[in-house]
Formats: sequence, structure tokens, C-alpha cells
Amino acid sequence: MTPSDAVTHLSPHRWARANRLLIRKALAEFAHERLITPEASGDGRYAVHSDDGRTRYTFTATRRALDHWGVDADSITRHRDDTELGLEALDFFVELRKSLGLSDEILPVYLEEISSTLSGTCYKLTKPQIPSGELIDAGFQAVETGMTEGHPCFVANNGRLGFGIHEYHAYAPETAAPVRLVWLAAHRSRAAFTAGVGIEYESFVRQELGEETVEGFHGVLRAQDLDPADYLLIPVHPWQWWNKLSVTFAAEVARRHLVCLGEGDDEYLAQQSIRTFFNRSHPGKHYVKTALSVLNMGFMRGLSAAYMEATPAINDWLAQLVESDPVLRATGLSIIRERAAVGYRHLEYEQATDRYSPYRKMLAALWRESPVPSLEDGETLATMASLVHVDHEGASVAAALIARSGLAPAEWLRHYLRAYYVPLLHSFYAYDLVYMPHGENVILVLADGVVKRAIYKDIAEEIAVMDPDAVLPPEVGRIRVEVPDDTKLLSIFTDVFDCFFRFLAANLAEEGVLDEDGFWRTVAEVTRAYQASVPELADKFARYDMFAPEFALSCLNRLQLRDNRQMVDLADPSGALQLIGTLKNPLAEF
Repeated sequence: MTPSDAVTHLSPHRWARANRLLIRKALAEFAHERLITPEASGDGRYAVHSDDGRTRYTFTATRRALDHWGVDADSITRHRDDTELGLEALDFFVELRKSLGLSDEILPVYLEEISSTLSGTCYKLTKPQIPSGELIDAGFQAVETGMTEGHPCFVANNGRLGFGIHEYHAYAPETAAPVRLVWLAAHRSRAAFTAGVGIEYESFVRQELGEETVEGFHGVLRAQDLDPADYLLIPVHPWQWWNKLSVTFAAEVARRHLVCLGEGDDEYLAQQSIRTFFNRSHPGKHYVKTALSVLNMGFMRGLSAAYMEATPAINDWLAQLVESDPVLRATGLSIIRERAAVGYRHLEYEQATDRYSPYRKMLAALWRESPVPSLEDGETLATMASLVHVDHEGASVAAALIARSGLAPAEWLRHYLRAYYVPLLHSFYAYDLVYMPHGENVILVLADGVVKRAIYKDIAEEIAVMDPDAVLPPEVGRIRVEVPDDTKLLSIFTDVFDCFFRFLAANLAEEGVLDEDGFWRTVAEVTRAYQASVPELADKFARYDMFAPEFALSCLNRLQLRDNRQMVDLADPSGALQLIGTLKNPLAEF
């Protein structure tokens, strides 16, 4: 690829479209988070003014439940004084920097993330436009790489700061380019391998890599008079090797604490989370999640060696809990366990930094089960993020699945809620256990368009037990967190209702498939049916009321606008919450 070939997606026409789409999302989500207050001017039209009052954005919008703004992208205009101007996203953020609380330090980095997000949208606009009705038959990985929106709430959601344009083409999930991972040998004096019950290092690595590859790697070590028994193998994102480890860890390479063995044989595909890979050569083998020192959506996407040590034990604990609970078993819920993990500690950087430092998160990896072997005849897989994917004609994947199923929309929704939502309710009420259940962290198992069951993933870094007195095995103790009583239920209200159902309900209403009343009535019915099935938890239902009139509005973009390098301290997730007023609970009227 020549330097000029690498940017052919950046055409004036596509750039204009990408800017319009991003400003649409910014107006909608910033109005939702009450960073801006659009003024109604009749006929469903609204206006937003710049900080200095001279620039005016006007648009039409539909207001929906949960204060959702359905902004019509093609209706947006921008005027400065009396002159109409083109829509430029970078100008938008500069013009509203005070309203958005963008500090002098954060603004340029945020603009860089916006630029990268726009560039990614331009690339997606070059891809063949697959209607949602066809996408649902396209296969697990075609659905994964066919997503166009990223996180539905975050405006700057494809920053990936650190990728050059050639690396974007090589590693972004939407380019669907096959990737071979780089493998390092890490001296056992600085590296640790931990695994779930029944897994042993040598046989696991040979199973994942194949005998021939492992012997080849051992040969590289022996050729340097090194003993393979002294080393652990670590898979590395190619970007991480070329841009970080080969330079930042130069001392480790020079001293043969790290030895580069070359690329593995299997081809992988990057997932929506950018640093997790699906094995394309052998779909039944494990996913590999790698450290990637790229800034994306509020975090440096590293992996901590210290965190990796407890990862398999946490997964085994949760798998056992799910397996032994009759309510969870009845929903069909499963998790794909993170079965093994490996981490490398750079001792000098550790002495120089605290536990939050990106320097401690540069070299670690984990292996997560593939969902493919669990499928039965006629079952297919899709990332849950696909339900809110909307194609170029405004048709959503959820609507296409409903049409395929032949079920009444509310009945289709009931199947989905039993699979995805009931396990979240039961985990919360029975165990004080919460997940990060956004679209990218859940895989749906489908048959004939109907959701049969849900698979939760990204377990060890994301789950929490919100009971400080919970009895947990010592190696699992990390997941215990203290959360104020009045914010505990936001794990459902914010993460599920506001950050996923809000968009799903709006899309189905927009398409005339299921009106909002019908959507939320169905959620209420499923909630009541669950509560009736476990009367022994009645006290908890009263204490944490799913039918409360309102709940606190927790704002995600505000977190990123405040600090786009470290949005949240993962050890104290509730401490960072930006709570701004309340939202009317759509279940309250049912």
C-alpha cells in the first residue's frame, strides 16, 4: 500500500457525511447528558448555540423515553450570524468547549480522538453496504466486523490513538484484515502463568500453537544457548511489539529476559474491543486478549500482569456459581471463561510507578474460550452490539431478526429478555453480582432469528460483587467493591436501560416494529415474572426497587470529556460517577 493509497477513504464527500453523522450523535448524547439544552422552536425543531452565542445549530428531533433524542442527521444546519456554514465536527467541539467542560489540556487530545473516529467512519463508508436482513445470515465474524457505530453512548468511540494509518488498515476490526500474533519467550523470573482448574502450561500451549510451532520456538531459544524450560510463551499484538516492547523493553530484550520468537501460524481477526482476537484458522480454539498501549475511549488499553494472576480463578468461581444456580441455569446463561493468563513484570518500571501506570500494563495476555464449540445444530452467534446496528437504509438488525423469527415483536423481545436481562436481575438480587453487560461484552445464540441464550464475556476485569461482607475465596477477593446503596441499581438502570435498551427501543419504535409503550411494558412484565419466581428475595426487591419512579442519570461522555486518559478507577468504579439529575423510570407506569 502506497502512502497515498492509505488515505483514499478520506474523500470530501465521505468526510462531510462522517461529520454530519458524528454531530448528530453529539447533539443527541450531549442533550441526553444535559451538557447542552436544545431550545424548542416548534414543529419538532430545536436550536443549540455556541459558547459565544454567535453560532447556531438547528435540527429536528423526536424525544423518547429516558430522555432519548432521536436527531435527524439530514436536518442539521449550522449558521454563524446569518451565514450558513458546513458541518465540521472539530469546529463544533471548539465552539462548545466551555459547555462541554473541555479543559485546555484535554481539548486537543479529544479533538485527535474525534478526528480518528471520523476517519474510521469514512473507511466504513467505503465498505459494501450490507442490508441488515442480509447481515443476520453473514456469519459470526462478518457480523462482528460489520458493526459501524461503536459504543452507542460515547461520541469519541474510535480514538485508537497510537495507530498510524497503515496500522489502522492492519488492525482495526472493521478492516477485517487477518493478523498473526507475535510470540515472545519471557523468562520465568519475571513472568507468571496462571490457569483454571485442569489446565497445565505445557499441554495448553502445545494445544493452542501446535507441536510444530512450539518446537520451532524452542529451537530459536536453543540456538541462543537458552533453555526453553526457563521461559514462558506470551502472545503479543504486533503493534505492541513494533511500537512499545522492542523499544520500551529494550533492556529486557538485550538481557534475554525477553526473546522474540516471530509470528505464530494461526490467523486471527480483531474483535470490536480491538485488542481481543478470534482464531480464524481454528474457530474452536481460544480467543487471545493482548495488551495494547493505545488510547481508546477513556483508557489506555493495556493489560496488567498483576490483574492477570487472579483472572482464571475469578472465571472458575463465576462459572461454578452460574452452573449451580437453578434460575441462571434455566435462562441458558453461560460464560466463556478466561482459562489462562500470562503476565510479565518489568521490575524497574514497577519501582518507578504506581499500580495505575500504563508502564505496568504493557505485556500480558489471556486466553478466553471460544463460543463456537458450544453451538448446537441450527444455532448461530452474533455480538449483542448488532441488535442496535442500523444499516444505510435505517433498518436495524433487531427488526430483521424479528421479521425472520415470525414472532410478534413483543414475544421476540420476551425471548431476548429472558436470555440476557433475567440473568442480570438474578445475579444482582441473589448475589450482589454485577457485570459490564454492554453490547460488545455479550454474545447471543440465535436460531431462526430468535435469541435462545446469552453468553457473557470479559469477566475478570469487569464483574464486581457489591457486598463488602460477601464470603469469597481469597484469590477472588479483588472483585469485592463497596458501592453506596443508592447507586447499586445503576448497574441495571444505567448499563442496561440507559446504555442499551434506550437505543434498541428507539430503533424499533422508529421503524414502526414495536412502540415504546410495548417495549417497556414487556420489560416490566419480564421483571415481574422473574420477581414472582423467587419470592424469597422479596426484601431485596423492596430495598432495590426496579419500579422506582426515577433513577439518577449517570453520564458517560462527561467522564471522557473530564479525563480521556483514565475515565474511571477500576478499583473504585462508583467514585468516578458523574450523576446529573434523574431520569424517569420507564417501568414505573407498569
